[in-house]
Amino acid sequence: MGVAHSVVPGGERWRQARRLVRLAAIGTGATAAAAVATGGVLVGQARQARRTIPMAQAPPPRCDGMYGAKFPGPALTMVVLGDSSAAGYGVHRRRETPGALLATGLSRRLHRPVQVHRFAVVGAISAALRHQVEAALECRPDIAVILIGGNDITNRTPRGLAVRYLVEAVHTLRDAGCEVVVGTCPDLGAIRPIQPPLRWLAHRWSRQLAAAQTVAVVEAGGWTVSLGDLLGPRFTAEPTRMFAWDRFHPSAEGYAMAAAALLPTMLSALGATPERRATPTRAEGVRSLPEAAQEAARHAGTEVSGTQVRGRDRGPAGRWAQLRRRAFFGVGAVPQHGSASDTSTVEGLA
Repeated sequence: MGVAHSVVPGGERWRQARRLVRLAAIGTGATAAAAVATGGVLVGQARQARRTIPMAQAPPPRCDGMYGAKFPGPALTMVVLGDSSAAGYGVHRRRETPGALLATGLSRRLHRPVQVHRFAVVGAISAALRHQVEAALECRPDIAVILIGGNDITNRTPRGLAVRYLVEAVHTLRDAGCEVVVGTCPDLGAIRPIQPPLRWLAHRWSRQLAAAQTVAVVEAGGWTVSLGDLLGPRFTAEPTRMFAWDRFHPSAEGYAMAAAALLPTMLSALGATPERRATPTRAEGVRSLPEAAQEAARHAGTEVSGTQVRGRDRGPAGRWAQLRRRAFFGVGAVPQHGSASDTSTVEGLA
């Protein structure tokens, strides 16, 4: 889901594109002359992307509040952390944001109210999670949703450093008794305004970060869902429906599809196993965690969690992990023109 991008002035957006170019030239391992030639091509592609992707406008709507207040019992507290993809940049109505979609889905499936607090910030990199977690802990959350990684790619954050900030956040939340579900780094190579060869490099870097995030999060006791190029095939077929006006962030339908991938894993993390399952695929089953992470990075929508084999957490290749492909809830429930009502947007999520 190539969605996590900064809301920054055009000059800063261009500087981020140039960072990608410089990293690409260095990473090729070619001669200086070849690097210069490659850099020239990438500069052209970055310049074209800058012309194609408009500057950011208004901030996303807030999703904070109580959902499912009609249900009895104490409210479940959910916090939303991360970047623009978590904040819901690209939509104009609160009910279309990931936080609102997920909270409504949880409320209807669990038959209890859900209180949402959004701490995600547009433009955030993984280093920002520390401050977001500190604020979130004051709410005593039951479950946290984290969407992060895209801005680490565009800002050239070293992969190990980005993962370290993420795993620190997961550990802190888990120590506080909070369940954690992470939507791993989206595939920036799925963004059509980014042309080859820059697109190919963005795809590779995104997948590598997503796999590293999966290993770290599951080791820390969290759950992951690979977002990858979740919107890629649909964007190719229906670009005006799946992506927002900037052709970079998801539309209301795009966010509904992402929420549909995340919700079953959130229910599992809370101990409420989803009733619907997708048809079993070769991507499912038990693997070593590193192998599971690579598999999930290749198949968007794959859930990875820790498991045991014969009563043991680890095997010769490391921690055991379970891969699952959940049935997506509510993918077709959003009206075609993005004017989703509360009922139609989340009916399938419920």
